Amino acid sequence: CVHTENCFVPICEIIAVEETEFNKKQRNIGRWQKMAKLHAFTVHYVKKARNHRWRCSDATFWSVDEHLCNQWTQALKELLEMQKSRPKQLLVYINPYGGKRQGKRIYEQKVAPLFSLASISTDVVITEHANHAKDNLFEVNIYKYDGIVCVGGDGMFSEVMHGLIGRMQKDSGIDQNNPKASLVQCNIRIGIIPAGSTDCICYSTVGISDPVTSALHIIVGDCQPLDVSSVHHNNTFLKYSVSLLGYGFYGDILKDSEKKRWMGPMRYDYSGFKTFLSHHYYEGTIAYQPAKHTHGSPRDKESCRTGCYICKQSGKQLAEQNKEHGLKHEEGEEEWKVIKGKFLAINAVNMSCACPRSPKGLSPAAHLADGSADLILVRKCSRFDFLRYLVRHTNQDDQFDFPFVDVHRVKCFQFTSKLSEDNESNVMDIGKKRFGQFCRDHPACCCNIVNSTWNCDGETLDSSAIEVRVHCQLMKLFARGIEEDCKDEAAHSQSSIEQLL
Repeated sequence: CVHTENCFVPICEIIAVEETEFNKKQRNIGRWQKMAKLHAFTVHYVKKARNHRWRCSDATFWSVDEHLCNQWTQALKELLEMQKSRPKQLLVYINPYGGKRQGKRIYEQKVAPLFSLASISTDVVITEHANHAKDNLFEVNIYKYDGIVCVGGDGMFSEVMHGLIGRMQKDSGIDQNNPKASLVQCNIRIGIIPAGSTDCICYSTVGISDPVTSALHIIVGDCQPLDVSSVHHNNTFLKYSVSLLGYGFYGDILKDSEKKRWMGPMRYDYSGFKTFLSHHYYEGTIAYQPAKHTHGSPRDKESCRTGCYICKQSGKQLAEQNKEHGLKHEEGEEEWKVIKGKFLAINAVNMSCACPRSPKGLSPAAHLADGSADLILVRKCSRFDFLRYLVRHTNQDDQFDFPFVDVHRVKCFQFTSKLSEDNESNVMDIGKKRFGQFCRDHPACCCNIVNSTWNCDGETLDSSAIEVRVHCQLMKLFARGIEEDCKDEAAHSQSSIEQLL
């Protein structure tokens, strides 16, 4: 073997095996060259580096025995054929405008060569306008593909997700406008090649926003189930969410930043600082059903990792409950808890929402596939206290350890703003309430009491009164969650190249 480094690689992490023309300039084999012609094959495999980064590496093996060399090549190729979870045909959507407009270049230079090496065939669609991918997914024969790949940021992923889930419900005759409908699970996996201004979902499910790493997860056929929340208003479907639903602080940041898209990614910092200084709070009512089926809690410090026990057990228990009682019966039986108050922020997260700036995320112990969301309520407090809360997103301190912060693990919730409640109770006073009333706590600022905006995975929702339901493991990603320690897992693998050779 001309590869001097000793390494153990599971069969499932071999990318490809190919016959190789042996390099006659290779040193230390002169005596073999004099004896006979050399035959060789190269094994391309996943090499794991720090911070969950994956790279494609290779090892070349040679022998003077052509028959033996062919035997090994054939045996390894047969083992790869047995990896049934690997995709053979993919539908790829590329957003050429997102982020720094590098999506097409990233795919062509970094991803396409790897797909070609792994003998994966692709149909590539360059999106030309908003919702191009979503609309296209309702028209193409999606069932001939082993997966859908989106090249872009979180917005591009959201578009593909809405198209795929919507298509599956349409084909199954499910009405998405029914908030109590039991949605059909999507078994076609989605792969994310990060190339946008925000890649929160990729970071929270792979551990890093890196195109090559994500491409390799797709090639080896990884599968990570993912909870999806549906958002409704008055029996009308609005959006699906997989990461953040934020009202108040995060909704205001998004609403303000949308007016400043010309600033690029810096607009989030500017709008965040401006929103913090404005310190608006909003009155409303939250009603929720606790997620009694889950084995975890928001403050147990049990992070979601590869092969997560809590996700597996919670998913099984929820499936058994729904099978025994039925979804509607279960909802009728369980008690709704109601909270009224003044809130600076209301956040519901299906995952940790970790990112480079906030390595722990909004809820460090949130799980990807346990059928629940973490509902975080930040009540009205001083600017200084709110700043203390925000700072804890960037360090290791418990961000829920404040008297003005509540967190609940829920399977569904409803929110109605005070303004919406008043409008419903007395329509004649709408003008007075909307235009004539000023902020009692900040009379100098003369800010009208109005509704905030819901931030749904980076897109605005105008309806302040919403109903949210978590659908357990509704979809699947080409990912495996965040691994505890990549190197330890590789070193202890029982199925390895070295064992075979």
